[in-house]
Amino acid sequence: MKICEKIKMERVELEEKGPITIVAFGDSVTHGAVGVGEIDYETVYWNRLRKKINALRSYVPVNVINAGIGGTTANQSLPRLEAQVLSHNPDLVIVCFGLNDVNGEKEAFLNALSIIFQRCKESGADVIYMTPNMLNTYVADDTPGEHLEYAKKTANIQLSGKMDDYMESACALAREMNVFVCDCYAKWKELSKTQDTTLLLANRINHPIREMHELFAQDLFDTIFVSKTIINGTVPSLMSSLETK
Repeated sequence: MKICEKIKMERVELEEKGPITIVAFGDSVTHGAVGVGEIDYETVYWNRLRKKINALRSYVPVNVINAGIGGTTANQSLPRLEAQVLSHNPDLVIVCFGLNDVNGEKEAFLNALSIIFQRCKESGADVIYMTPNMLNTYVADDTPGEHLEYAKKTANIQLSGKMDDYMESACALAREMNVFVCDCYAKWKELSKTQDTTLLLANRINHPIREMHELFAQDLFDTIFVSKTIINGTVPSLMSSLETK
């Protein structure tokens, strides 16, 4: 990925190529939504990722543009792709849709993702499709009253397997298009075997608690920097190369 090279830049290259630029393109989770009517830009996953990258090497600035809007879908976001994402000439675009898209038709969701992936790749940016968290699996007692009916709907979507189907299809599409996949949804599913994941949702429907954004950030960091290719029994990574500089 471009970031893996740009993080090693010294002054001359930095003057020529500029800082690392990441755009996070998605819905309310990317926007920074936590509880009802509550936004937190400090603990959101993309800010945690920015800090992790700068902890790896602080010399190169890392700029993250938040192009997340609560309540939107991939299809609804197509008109803003150029102005809010591509115009920034990003090195990396993190695409995270699905939580709202699952209320509509899967074909529309996948078609929109295909357009987003293709246009981002054509711009020269690296692209990661990050799957979101699970929805609630039941209506919790402390679900906000004004959202009780929606909580019933989302619980049914999760329990019926519809959310699983949408995420599996989106990941398959990304891989077909040679887009990196950061499958955080799979990690939530694994977590659900031993924990009540509904209680890990701040609004008890679809917004992760602040602490769970660390899962997204770490998985993104690993997707970007840690090579999965084993050479002579070792796993080479950017971290090791920087440590020996």
